[in-house]
Amino acid sequence: MSSTLHALAAIALWATLASLGTSLSHLPPFLLTGLALVIGSAMSWPLALRDRKAWAIPPRTLALGVYGLFGFHFLLFIALRHAPPVEANLVNYLWPLFMVVLAPVLLPGMSLRPLHVLAALLGFAGAAIAILGARGGAGAAGASSYWGFLPALGSAFIWASYSLWTQRVPAFPTTAIGLFGLLSGALSLVCHALLEPSVTLSPRDWMLVVLCGLGPLGAAFFFWDLALKRGDARQIGILSYLTPLASTALLMVVTGRALSWSIALAAVLIISAAVMGTRAR
Repeated sequence: MSSTLHALAAIALWATLASLGTSLSHLPPFLLTGLALVIGSAMSWPLALRDRKAWAIPPRTLALGVYGLFGFHFLLFIALRHAPPVEANLVNYLWPLFMVVLAPVLLPGMSLRPLHVLAALLGFAGAAIAILGARGGAGAAGASSYWGFLPALGSAFIWASYSLWTQRVPAFPTTAIGLFGLLSGALSLVCHALLEPSVTLSPRDWMLVVLCGLGPLGAAFFFWDLALKRGDARQIGILSYLTPLASTALLMVVTGRALSWSIALAAVLIISAAVMGTRAR
């Protein structure tokens, strides 16, 4: 399985997160994230129990994993609470652009060509059209909520830098992603206990939480790690703009809304960006 297929598998799973999140919007976000991350980590438990070296990683690598999985969600949830969700989500989708631009800075022996930058900007334009078009052109946020975009920007930087820095630390097995998820999930549950009201989950809630944990907050992280280990971070970053497009399109289908011209235009821009990215050697 090539790096592109691994990246596409992660993107396909992440595309389901918005639809699952909409069905679970009545749950506190830290509770949902914590449970899903712990459930997602369970996929690596059998390997960790059978082979102790599967989770035997240096403290610096473990800190990087928690920084990526927990830090990303922590700042994103703060942003979603203090800024309009659609715009905050759009700012958060700067992370593929950050991956492309930061790759030469954080990874040795990697250069940035104009075609990479153009493709990244084209991809972000497509993401913006997909997200804002699905919203229906609502008005801009008030000035009092602008500060909420700062944690959204921070979460984008965290995910991009985590994705790149995993290639700078000593090589670690992909099964260690399960340990990252387990600790990040535990920290999210601590945040839930301190910051959010307690709730009771119905059987349907548990079923959807398990799906969320096994998919976008579980297997997707394992596929993402495999893609980064085997592929070009600049091209993977550009390809990642398929995530908001697929997520928005799926959400519109699930909610019964007709696909609009904005989705078609976004698809053209993002697919063009992906093709340009693969040609930028």
